[in-house]
Amino acid sequence: MNFTEKAVIMNRDDVSRAIKRMAHEILEANSGTRDLVILGVQRRGVPLASLLQEAIKAVEGEDLPMGAIDITFYRDDLSKLGPSPKVATTEMPLDVTDKVVILVDDVLFTGRTVRAALDVIMDWGRPRAIQLAVLVDRGHRELPIRPDFVGKNVPTSHKEVIKVKVEDFDGKQEVVVGEVQG
Repeated sequence: MNFTEKAVIMNRDDVSRAIKRMAHEILEANSGTRDLVILGVQRRGVPLASLLQEAIKAVEGEDLPMGAIDITFYRDDLSKLGPSPKVATTEMPLDVTDKVVILVDDVLFTGRTVRAALDVIMDWGRPRAIQLAVLVDRGHRELPIRPDFVGKNVPTSHKEVIKVKVEDFDGKQEVVVGEVQG
C-alpha cells in the first residue's frame, strides 16, 4: 500500500504551539502538576508525550514522571496483524494507583487504540483519573471515547489518512493528510 501525501496540515511550529497550548490546558484542568503522570502510546505517542512533558516543565519547572505503553496484545484486531506483530515496550514509571494519568497519542480516529491503552493502564493499577491528550482528532469514532486535550481537530473522510511525523522516527515534525492506494 502506497501513501500519497496531499497536504501538510501542521508544520513544526504548529505542532510546537499545539503542544504548548495543551500543556497549559492540562495544568489548568488539574490545578498544577500534583499526582500527574504522562503515558505515551507506542510509537508516535511517546515522543509527543516527551514534548508535552518538556512543555509542562518549562511552565512549572517540574519534571513529571513519564512512561510508554504498548497496546499490541490488547488490540481487538490482533488476529489481523499477522503471525509476528511488531511489539514495543511498556515502561511504567511508577504505580499509577491514585494518580492522574495523561494518556498521549498522535491521532484519535475510531477510539480502539485508546480502549486498548485503557486496558493496559488498568492492568498496572487504578488511577484516580485518565485524561486523553491527542495531537489530532480526525473524528469517525466507533467507541464512546473523546479527548480532553486536542492539538487540532481535522475533519476527514474515511478514505483519508492522517500521518504524524516525529523527529525520532521520521527526521521531521509535521502532520500530513493523504490517501492510501493499493
